Amino acid sequence: MFIEGRKFDTPVTLQEDLTGAAFHPLDDNLLITHGKGHLTFWTRRKDGYFEKTDIIKPPSRTHITCLQFEQDGDVVTADGDGFITIYSVDAEGAYFVRMEFEAHNKGISSLMMLSEGTLLSGGEKDRKIVAWDSLQNYKKITETKLPEVAGGVRSIYPQRPGRNDGNIYVGTTKNNIVEGSLQRRFNQVVFGHGRQLWGLAVHPDDELFATAGHDKNIALWKKHKLVWTTQVAHECISLSFHPFGVALAAGSTEGHLVVLNAEAGNIIATVRVCGSPLNCLGYNPAGDMVAIGSQNGSVYLFRVSRDGFSYKKINKIRGSQPLMQLDWSTDGNFLQTVTAEYDLIFWDVKTLTAEKSPVAMKDVKWYTHNSTVGFLVSGIWNNRYYPMTSLISTVNRSAAHDLLVVGDTEGYLRLFRYPCISPKAEYNEEKVYSLSIAAARFLFNDRNVATVGGTDASLMLWEVIDE
Repeated sequence: MFIEGRKFDTPVTLQEDLTGAAFHPLDDNLLITHGKGHLTFWTRRKDGYFEKTDIIKPPSRTHITCLQFEQDGDVVTADGDGFITIYSVDAEGAYFVRMEFEAHNKGISSLMMLSEGTLLSGGEKDRKIVAWDSLQNYKKITETKLPEVAGGVRSIYPQRPGRNDGNIYVGTTKNNIVEGSLQRRFNQVVFGHGRQLWGLAVHPDDELFATAGHDKNIALWKKHKLVWTTQVAHECISLSFHPFGVALAAGSTEGHLVVLNAEAGNIIATVRVCGSPLNCLGYNPAGDMVAIGSQNGSVYLFRVSRDGFSYKKINKIRGSQPLMQLDWSTDGNFLQTVTAEYDLIFWDVKTLTAEKSPVAMKDVKWYTHNSTVGFLVSGIWNNRYYPMTSLISTVNRSAAHDLLVVGDTEGYLRLFRYPCISPKAEYNEEKVYSLSIAAARFLFNDRNVATVGGTDASLMLWEVIDE
């Protein structure tokens, strides 16, 4: 434990993960930790070391999920079986169970003690929020239930701490934030994808971008504002706008192409492409063809008509390695793809064959540059200013062809000049993701960058500024 830069003690607790810890509000020398089979009070002695008192310990499997305090200092805990327990202290300073009651039929994920003595408890599985009067022996006051689309309760916090108006924010298991009270219905204030988030696409001529995730939600955003969300039948991992901006196509983990009306969000068509995940897709500049890169290594070509609303399979280019990114050439004659093993492969769309001589492609102009490998982005791989301990997971060239945004598997986001050829290329860097950045894209005017975090389902919007 470190306080003000000085190490006081390193208490050994147990092998199970801890769920949380809190200092007692009336005693700075009392620390309480809780988790699975674990509720322990740590009392700090004058020499700075902590003495340990186990209230719950193995082999108990009771999972203490959250902790609050009454105004007089009694400790309130909730557990994974739906029970709330209140601990009081006796004349000798020992804690004992004052009362215990079943509050939810399944696990409790959050407790919040309001200033007037009302305790709110939230259920992760039953989606209920229940109010209890701590001054009346925890008599139930009222309860409400979140709609299924919102998810279960993960956390509760008052909108105006200290005011007794009953308005609260609720964070949910589906990565949403809703606001309301137990007397009125809850309204969504923040939408989030509830599972892995890999799909990201930007509109060709507006400050719009779209996201698609494993939660089967596809969403359209205008800067920070959510425009629409649509629930589809498949987990989606790739996404692309048609060049005219009126159609949006998503590739699924099961090999389906889902096409939506980008303005309204309604599903226009679902096309079965293959039986493997569709890791990447992109339209040619004319918008009359779409290329889809699959986990099975093949590129599927579809003829596109009616401004992106009609699709007909025309060809398949067979490959052997999983494809992760692709780009069209500006003349629509070639594709470049990057495999899971970071091999750069060029394809001739007319002959349906791989280009054997990469040197022959050196003068080809590319409509987009999302491929993480290539001569024009070589400076991001052998850069002398940062250790190459991670792999590049995403790149994107700006619309003006002068900037390159790069994300890696350690969560670093870097901004380079484009083209980026020199190992001495300088950059600006931010580290906000704990794991790999799944995708990064410039918005159409190059003033903003959107990023998605893959496994952590986070979505961030960045502003590009001149310094």
